[in-house]
Amino acid sequence: MATAMSNVPSAIATADPLLTRALAQVPRRFRMAALPDASTADTCSPSTALAIAIEQARQSMAAGITPADEVRRLFLRSLARLTDEARSGDPAFQAMVLRHRSPLVREHASLSAHLDRDRRQVLAIVNAIAHPAKVVQRAPGTLREALAALQAAAAANDWSTVAKGIAAVPVDEPALERDLARLRDEPALARLRRVDVLAEEPMVQHHRALCEQKGPMSGTARASAQGSGAQRRGDAVEALAASALRALAQRLNDAAGASGEEVYRVVSSMRVPPSFPGDAQRAKSEWDVVLLRRPADVAEHVWDVVLLVEAKASADAATTDLPKLLRGLRLLAQAQADTTYRFTSPSGEVLVRGDSLRVLPTEEADLARAVLYCSDAPAELHPRWLNAASRMQLLSSTASLERAAHGIDGAPIEELEPVWQQLLTASGFTPVLHQAATPVRVRGLMVHPDDLEAC
Repeated sequence: MATAMSNVPSAIATADPLLTRALAQVPRRFRMAALPDASTADTCSPSTALAIAIEQARQSMAAGITPADEVRRLFLRSLARLTDEARSGDPAFQAMVLRHRSPLVREHASLSAHLDRDRRQVLAIVNAIAHPAKVVQRAPGTLREALAALQAAAAANDWSTVAKGIAAVPVDEPALERDLARLRDEPALARLRRVDVLAEEPMVQHHRALCEQKGPMSGTARASAQGSGAQRRGDAVEALAASALRALAQRLNDAAGASGEEVYRVVSSMRVPPSFPGDAQRAKSEWDVVLLRRPADVAEHVWDVVLLVEAKASADAATTDLPKLLRGLRLLAQAQADTTYRFTSPSGEVLVRGDSLRVLPTEEADLARAVLYCSDAPAELHPRWLNAASRMQLLSSTASLERAAHGIDGAPIEELEPVWQQLLTASGFTPVLHQAATPVRVRGLMVHPDDLEAC
């Protein structure tokens, strides 16, 4: 919800002097060292050598120059090394190659992606026919036994028996006949039966074994427990960030000579109003910890946003989060001038001036004046220069998979030329092209909660 305001200046200061001075004192223990020199690329790991080639390509393109052929060859040479290495030692990549080679494995993987949805669909139909509460109301006999068996087979995910059980039900009612016909013809049941058939194929079993090495399968108890653990970890980091920012807010209040009402305050889990202007698709809609400042020239009980802090369990998690964060900032920048927006938080409603949202940074290079990432993870002594997402995108390119599927070490690196062209021209590869520059910027924005609290 938004309300119009009067007596609000058309623009507010884009920097808070007190805050700027305070943040300048915070150590940046997560900063990355310089990328190794290109002259050492062939002695580096394939991943680091690829990162060097990609960054050189990015810098050339940023300057309007076509990357040199030696950069192209370094990229192809390094990607060939990475592909050959992953083919023999990376279960995730081996599973991708198997899907690329085998139509049966691809079919099984495609059907398995919708397994939970299909199960729910079939169980809903079976329950409409043979829910235990309905079955016990029927007279003892063959029909009751057949319906109970149908329900038991569905509950056990025994889809072949479900299909056989449909034919075993003695039909004596038009409504029951229609329901059984619907179940028999249900596409979800056919897909579930096909998954069971494919699961007996040796290549499919090998693929599943490779996938299980990556971690717990989606929908399993282990996956659920892992997700719950990650949520608890995220909540703990957010609580540390909020505590540190409150300590900073208190020092800012003291420096501002605040007495009585606060000049600065901290809000956690601040949610963007659903009616906020702009396109909210894939944008951050909840901000972990927000530092607010009370405008000196406004009588109403409203606030300006001066600092957004996102809590992350690791530097890699922050790097992955950056595109969503930027979309969230660009959404906030769509705020209307002279308007107050009603954000929500666990501590209550927060009234925020649209003017302060309009001047928030929306580009990577400008983030430092209003955005921090906060993590209590140990600083990495040897960070990975090629992030996991970029590595997997390069390996999952058709040319990389073809090279691995052939299984020949030392094949001509020119086979990987299509991946080089994608890097330079495909919009989907833009994050890969910037993958070395982005973590440098993200880690420059990242602070430890202990350092933030002590600044």
